[in-house]
Amino acid sequence: MVPISALGDAPVALVPTHTIAEFPVNTFLESIVVSADQTLFITNHYEGKVIRIGADGVPTTHATIAGKATGLAALPDGSLLLSGWDDQNTCVVWQIALDGAASVLVSLPDALFLNGLTYLTDDRYLIADSYRGAIWELNAVQGSVRIWLEHPLLSRADLENATPAVNGLKIFGNNLYASNTQNAQMVRVPIQADYQPGEPEIFVQNVNIDDFAFDRAGNLYGTTHVFNSVVKIAPDGSITTIAQADQGMTGTTAVAFGRSQGNLTHLYVTTNGGMSFPPPTGVEAAKVVCLDVGIEGLPLP
Repeated sequence: MVPISALGDAPVALVPTHTIAEFPVNTFLESIVVSADQTLFITNHYEGKVIRIGADGVPTTHATIAGKATGLAALPDGSLLLSGWDDQNTCVVWQIALDGAASVLVSLPDALFLNGLTYLTDDRYLIADSYRGAIWELNAVQGSVRIWLEHPLLSRADLENATPAVNGLKIFGNNLYASNTQNAQMVRVPIQADYQPGEPEIFVQNVNIDDFAFDRAGNLYGTTHVFNSVVKIAPDGSITTIAQADQGMTGTTAVAFGRSQGNLTHLYVTTNGGMSFPPPTGVEAAKVVCLDVGIEGLPLP
């Protein structure tokens, strides 16, 4: 089935791009985190790996788990949190030590599809559950979890459709933003003074977003996955396409800003080469591509 574009007549303003690394066809790169020293950490979904790309630009395997890898987040000490499934198809969060050693932090037998991860406050992180239509709260020190929010705006409209509902999660200001990929919506959830959720609302409709990142001006940069592009959504909800398939965006999955001096306007994008919806020429090599979004795209401090 051909997906119907949810971007309408969004204007196109392409930014400079260059490819950082390529991976074999049928490699599903899923999430990306950039460390303070500009090391890229990337999940390889089906192979259950965390890939590391350092200053030399050479991808190496940082960690391997027995299962499938999805979301990724950094802890204050430089270790990583990784969401996914173990080899028994139970949802799990692993902690990946600095040396790449992986250990199960917590199992979530009541979860269905753990996906995007983001920091909330103190030792607390939020995890999207794409099929339950919920967001879990994880205490990374205690190794405990609870439902933070379960709501129709986070759920799938069509349970027969395998496309994830709530997917990427990021906080900007006093709001959590969540992409509902199946419903082609960006959802905004007020964060109250006690870090509990307020009432969710739709921020933008008719835009197919997987993962995304904010700059300090409140512009949202999102991957469109099956629509093979990266878009910029301004605070007023207006949408501009900034990179397309010709710039290496076939099957875009995740984005993260650079963090070192000289890389602050660089937006790093992962792709799966079109595995979810192959282009007419067939699935391409998976890529990590750098977009220079310019001074207006400075990331959050």
